[in-house]
Amino acid sequence: MTIGDTPPAPAAALSSAVADNDPQPLSLMEASSGMTGYWTEKVVLVTGSSSGLGRALAKAFARSGAHVVVSARSADALETVAADLRSFGTQVLAIPADVTQLDQVDSLIEQTVKHFGRLDVLVNNVGRSTRGALLEITPEDFASLMDINFLSVVRCTRAAVPHLIRSHGHLVNIGSLSGKSASRYVGAYSATKFALAAYTQQLRLELRPQGVHVLLVSPGPIARDDSTQRHSDKLAGLPARAAKPGAGVRISPVRPERLSQAILKACRRGQPELIYPPLARLFIAVIQLFPRLGDWLVRRMT
Repeated sequence: MTIGDTPPAPAAALSSAVADNDPQPLSLMEASSGMTGYWTEKVVLVTGSSSGLGRALAKAFARSGAHVVVSARSADALETVAADLRSFGTQVLAIPADVTQLDQVDSLIEQTVKHFGRLDVLVNNVGRSTRGALLEITPEDFASLMDINFLSVVRCTRAAVPHLIRSHGHLVNIGSLSGKSASRYVGAYSATKFALAAYTQQLRLELRPQGVHVLLVSPGPIARDDSTQRHSDKLAGLPARAAKPGAGVRISPVRPERLSQAILKACRRGQPELIYPPLARLFIAVIQLFPRLGDWLVRRMT
């Protein structure tokens, strides 16, 4: 089949459905139902938890009764988050750390286990997006973003896994739909998230016999207050849509509170992967099975 300017009807319907697939927020009862008992007094470490999805995840775990360790580079921002989480009546520890530095990663895990005596969940949430035409991205740019988006996960995982094996715990890696299908003008971002997806799958295969649940989360663009200003210094020569969330992908931004509850639920179920919004799974399947049609869909939706 030749893919021209006129879209095949089913493909057009699929792209429209994925763009509009924006689940409604959970009620408080739905958010807490069936989860509180499971997470009570479990010890959860969330990296990159001073804002955005990391903060929402830390809040969801605290609300469900877990003890939470929040970590990011800014000590002041972490203390603000910790004070908010303590209102749920759980223990909260704030540990500033730069996960690109191995000694700080080792200290982060050591302090967590020393304080609580165990570690049940590690959420590798640190990450950074970028913009740029791919051939304009230097090897040094690739290396810098790979260090943040991928090697930081390797460092944290290696330090935490011995403790997760002992607790038969959960390892959660926050990836992206860009780790399932590359799109235009996101610089080195897709390459780093593809690496993370492969690493997570291999971890899942190797750690399951040791009782560790490994979850890859692949969401669309996360809703943020500063979405249109974040990459203003990298937009020269790019289409105007590249400034938008996901470099202009036509998917409604994902609300971090809703995604956080889906992640907790996926951990409870022992899911290997969470693609969000849910209908994006069909989009990803089409891309994998029919590359030419998939490329047409990506061009249409970005």
